[in-house]
Amino acid sequence: MIIQSKRIWVVNTWLAAQVEVEEGKIVNIYPYGEKEVDEDYGDKRIIPGFIDVHTHGAYGFDTNDANEEGLRNWMKNIVKEGVTGILPTTITQSEEVLTNAVKNVAKVVEEGYEGAEILGIHFEGPYLDQVYKGAQPEQYCVKPDLEQFKRYLAASNNLIKIVTMACEHDDNYELTKFLRANGIVCSQGHSGATFEQARLAIANGANSMTHVFNGMTKFHHREPGLVGAAMRYRDVYGEIICDGNHSTYEALNDFFTAKGANHCIMITDSLMVKGLPVGTKVLFGGNEIELYPDGSAHLTDTKGLAGSTLHVNDGLRILVEKAMVPWQTAINACTLNPARMLNVDDRKGSIQTGKDADLVVLNDDYSVEMTYVKGQKAF
Repeated sequence: MIIQSKRIWVVNTWLAAQVEVEEGKIVNIYPYGEKEVDEDYGDKRIIPGFIDVHTHGAYGFDTNDANEEGLRNWMKNIVKEGVTGILPTTITQSEEVLTNAVKNVAKVVEEGYEGAEILGIHFEGPYLDQVYKGAQPEQYCVKPDLEQFKRYLAASNNLIKIVTMACEHDDNYELTKFLRANGIVCSQGHSGATFEQARLAIANGANSMTHVFNGMTKFHHREPGLVGAAMRYRDVYGEIICDGNHSTYEALNDFFTAKGANHCIMITDSLMVKGLPVGTKVLFGGNEIELYPDGSAHLTDTKGLAGSTLHVNDGLRILVEKAMVPWQTAINACTLNPARMLNVDDRKGSIQTGKDADLVVLNDDYSVEMTYVKGQKAF
């Protein structure tokens, strides 16, 4: 199969080109018009498939539900917004609930499914700070426990690829160092860490930060906090929710400008109310949340932000059109950077020969015309 467009994102620029796919892989990139094509997308933009590394659910399903069909339905439908790689994300709960959640993901991966590729599991909690817990249930937030985590990892069939934790509560950084040694991303988040504590966590193996600006100590010019560390240490990855609700457009611009093109990661932090009607109320981690008209989800008791219903293609639009972030920086944030962080950039994250043919065709309004997962039309 050969597809072409006058605007394909290749080597950090828009190129008039053709992409040839065989057996799910990109095998050739030709000049525009050189070969007979199967699909001509005119001047529609074609970019690498999106990778969302922090997303709890959608369409009425939450990762903690441990429901096979709910997970399969999510993977099948999420391609409609251009997502081709994903990390289903847990929320703090009891050991029984979390064990069943990761077992469910492992079972679906083993047995097969359609749609976006499950690249692993993001284990958010239970090792979180109780002050900065956000919508996470306080009664289940506990100190990092290496032996307990090993049980979770075994239950997941080694699918856990990111752990969000408050490293300042990790005695001697035992779990932090274990994660680093085993190729698992340790991401500081829901944390009350000072700048100095954040720096020590990085020195001991933490290499990312979870939804920067949210669920962490704030920036002050005499106490930079975790936000200050996120901006200061540019080679540490930083997730950020790009919906315009969790952070203003100006804050998004500040973060991406400080961080540069290679370590920002766009996330949706989407909840199970994504794809459901405005006003829907559901339980999230045992707490009731409500979907607001602006797409944000809030706790019904405190009205605090609980998460988003962001679509990644809309996040890209917000970054480029509202936050005024350069194309390379914005596209990297939802393609190449998460692939690099997960060590799958040998096959994901860019349009290059030898890589998986995960491609998204975008209209000028950023709506998705077509998504290809390993060369196959996904919807």
